Amino acid sequence: MVLNVYSYGYEDRNKVTSMKKGKFFRMLILATAIGMFLVLLGGITVTKTGSGMGCGDHWPLCNGKFVPAYTLSSMIEYSHRVVSGIVGLLVVASVIAVWRWMNQRKDAKLYAATALFFTIVQALLGAAAVKWEQSSVVMALHFGFSLLAFAGTLLLAITVLRMQQPAHPDGWGEKLDRTFHVSRRFRNAVWFSLIYCYVVVYLGAFVRHTESMAGCEGWPLCNGEVIPQEWNDGTSIAFIHRVAALLLFVLIAWIGHVGYRRYGKVTPVRVACLAAALLITLQVLTGGIVALSLHHDQIYFFASMLHTIIVSGLFGVICYLSILVGRLGRQSSS
Repeated sequence: MVLNVYSYGYEDRNKVTSMKKGKFFRMLILATAIGMFLVLLGGITVTKTGSGMGCGDHWPLCNGKFVPAYTLSSMIEYSHRVVSGIVGLLVVASVIAVWRWMNQRKDAKLYAATALFFTIVQALLGAAAVKWEQSSVVMALHFGFSLLAFAGTLLLAITVLRMQQPAHPDGWGEKLDRTFHVSRRFRNAVWFSLIYCYVVVYLGAFVRHTESMAGCEGWPLCNGEVIPQEWNDGTSIAFIHRVAALLLFVLIAWIGHVGYRRYGKVTPVRVACLAAALLITLQVLTGGIVALSLHHDQIYFFASMLHTIIVSGLFGVICYLSILVGRLGRQSSS
């Protein structure tokens, strides 16, 4: 076997080396996306378990130690920091790899840079939250920036997994069917849904950090009423989030329906529309489970985690769909 390998010509050996590099590159990008997803989950776990001050006001050490004393809160907080640090290094490695091996793909470079930028921002916000007490508004932004970092790694992973597809000559994405285009109305609706989804996600994070979940008990009604008669801070925050989530469901359902019927011939668009419709449905259902399990700690914890997982995936899918419809619209006008 060794002799056979060395009997290859120069081009054959170069091809084998290139294949190994390509496999390593794909594994690196996928590991980065998965790792960023774990960072999201770790942040939610820290919040849900009240472990944010498990390491006191020390950063990057935990209670002044490199290896903290074992307590549940300190281990949850410190493990989140360790995972975030490792993923941060993976993001840096991914950026270097993209600039080296995908230099002609402008979209991949943009996704990598986006992931790196928001990874740094969310890390700085996390450190600031430890050193100095932060408001609920800032802490909700911390999750929002983490979500943008995850979206960047997810888009990069999708791009790398589809590297076998021909690239567009301008370097912005893969080459799509130039004879096919989406309407301006549909494209604008998708772009609006991306911004609106981020707002709804932020509202959800704000509900969590202000501990306003109990402001609307029961589901789908709020405290047994369509529109609550008695208002306080918790009720108003929770109710606004519910209404916003309902409107997002209607918008994404419409996009999924229209996208599948009119633009389903383009496989990536069809898959993204179906995934968005499925995820928004699951998001509403898990939101209902969260509301109904407020007094059942274990169910509430796992339902909340699942709720976060789904909305993270939904946001990533809408990001991808927004890029697709942008490309189709641009190609049709060129």
